[in-house]
Amino acid sequence: MTEPVIRQVEQADKPEWQSLWAAYNAFYGREGDTALSGEIVETIWLRLLDEAEPVYGLVAELDGKLVGLSHFIFHRNMIQIAETCYMQDLFTTGEARGRGVGRMLMSGIADICRERGVRDIYWHTHESNQPARGLYDRVAKDTKFTVYRKDID
Repeated sequence: MTEPVIRQVEQADKPEWQSLWAAYNAFYGREGDTALSGEIVETIWLRLLDEAEPVYGLVAELDGKLVGLSHFIFHRNMIQIAETCYMQDLFTTGEARGRGVGRMLMSGIADICRERGVRDIYWHTHESNQPARGLYDRVAKDTKFTVYRKDID
């Protein structure tokens, strides 16, 4: 069985990345009338490729096809001197699940963190996302924090 290759997203990945990104968003109910606009998707794509942006993307490639993605952001915070890393998105296709692809994408982020001197990664997931939570419970600790969001009028 071939091992997935974890690598940074490249310009040529755009069509497959868009399909993965759409599937990820559909999982969270952002599809049809609630789908992200084309402008948002294009802006995100350009940010992933812009070296001046603090936003990064990794993809998992298996047998010449993308089967997973992760997006992450480095930023400062108020409880430590070093930057921290926020893993905003992690997604694998159905056929890639259970093959370690999610864990490999997270390891790729951790490798980049080590290179930058970043000592921690954090993320959120929906409480109903049991498959992801099973992985997260094995590789990290649940901080028991609840996320609130307020729209600004």
